[in-house]
Amino acid sequence: MSSAVKLTYIIIFVLVVACSKEEKPENVLKEKGLDAQMIEVYNQAMEEFERGDVIYAGKKFGEAELLYPQSIWAPRAVLMSAYGYFSQGYYNYAINDLERFLVKYKNHPQTDYAYYLLALCHYDQIIDEKKDMNEILEAKKNFEYIINNFPNTEYATDSNFKLELITEIMASKEMYLARYYIDREKWIPAINRFKKVVNDYDRTIYVEEALHRLVELHYKLGMISEAQKYASLLGYNYKSSQWYEASYIILNKDYEKERVSKKDNSGSILKKFKKLFK
Repeated sequence: MSSAVKLTYIIIFVLVVACSKEEKPENVLKEKGLDAQMIEVYNQAMEEFERGDVIYAGKKFGEAELLYPQSIWAPRAVLMSAYGYFSQGYYNYAINDLERFLVKYKNHPQTDYAYYLLALCHYDQIIDEKKDMNEILEAKKNFEYIINNFPNTEYATDSNFKLELITEIMASKEMYLARYYIDREKWIPAINRFKKVVNDYDRTIYVEEALHRLVELHYKLGMISEAQKYASLLGYNYKSSQWYEASYIILNKDYEKERVSKKDNSGSILKKFKKLFK
């Protein structure tokens, strides 16, 4: 190999090495530029959010995330976007952001908040317990996840409270369906619904009526021992309840006659007493 050729190879090698060394500062400058751009777009999004234009703010937050997805600002942008949509009732947009956040940023410190906001998105859409069963179940699932996985947070405290309300809603739905079956004289499906309230929602306000209806329906079907069983359960737990008195009357017809007789008699005595002043 001639010295001229060797020199040519040396020059090419030096140029390649020189170029590779110069690339690194360019990349650093480029990364700094992206970071600066992202913060600028993030701040623009915050301005729009504060003005109340959550749709445009959401787009800007999304743009900020795409500019520099490795930045600490990227997951914050997603959460801010989700909260903005949630605050104005754009629940589907918020849910999309939150579900993406939970997949893309699994170990983020604000994962508990993301689950809580996701639960609220479903919870706030519950309007009619007769129709919104999917929202009820999704809210319940996410509140339970928070309680089980983040028990020492403020989100867990509120999740417990929300779950109590959801339980009341679900019991209410069972009562509605049971009454629907009663109106159509479908006694067995109605009994099954009332039993579900007693077994699954025994801490709700509906359990007393559900027990009474079980007494009523079993008595109607000639299943006296079953009726007595539920009446005993009602009496043991809610003896002062109006529903217990109603059940007692069903199983003790003489009691009702006696009660009516005393009422009529007291009325006649009152009438006689009034006559003394005429």
